[in-house]
Amino acid sequence: MSADDQPPVFRLGYVPGVTPGKWVRVWQERYPAIPLELIQVTAAEAPGVLRERGLDAGFLRLPVDRTDLHAIPLYAETTVVVCPKDHVFAAADTLTAGDLADELVLHPLDDTLDWDHPPGRLAAERPETTADAVQLVAAGVGVLAVPQSLARLHHRKDLTYRPVEGLPESRVALSWREDATTDRVEDFIGVVRGRTVNSSRGRRQETAADKPQKPQKKPAPRRKPAAPRGKSRRR
Repeated sequence: MSADDQPPVFRLGYVPGVTPGKWVRVWQERYPAIPLELIQVTAAEAPGVLRERGLDAGFLRLPVDRTDLHAIPLYAETTVVVCPKDHVFAAADTLTAGDLADELVLHPLDDTLDWDHPPGRLAAERPETTADAVQLVAAGVGVLAVPQSLARLHHRKDLTYRPVEGLPESRVALSWREDATTDRVEDFIGVVRGRTVNSSRGRRQETAADKPQKPQKKPAPRRKPAAPRGKSRRR
């Protein structure tokens, strides 16, 4: 796709919990003539929206089917357990997977952790969303394991969370369609990877063989140095 064919706005998607603000600010400083539109999508919807060209690129959670998508893993999040403030877990600094063995652990349908099911006792029905699960935790029904950013997103005064060891982590990646690696996508990859504005963005660089060759000038013939003149004698 040529630059003339690209839409006037760069459409960037992000899933709940991801905060793309720092990269957006760099983009706005570096490419002020190209507006960037932020579009929030659910973790489940993100790959499909990319495939349907509803986004130019997006921050999503792994794993994802990469059949026709590129994905650059960026970071992994700490997994935490959300519980009421008066729960016994609130007194601990860090939990382990074994601490959940006797707990009712909620498993929402939009869960973003890479596992078949969490440890502990499972509820008879799965909550529809993470937000629904948080409401149940507040009601004293059980506890919830989520990436730390989602615990912050759904913060409540009556709840707290603690990091837990031994559970899968959620990995965040930048993704885009394989057949839509446009110059603007390359530009945004450069922003995310911290490249400077003058650094290579993966585009084809002009090599010496590609440059038109200038005709070479023949070197001018060298002149022989003049013989030294002798001193004239007065007669």
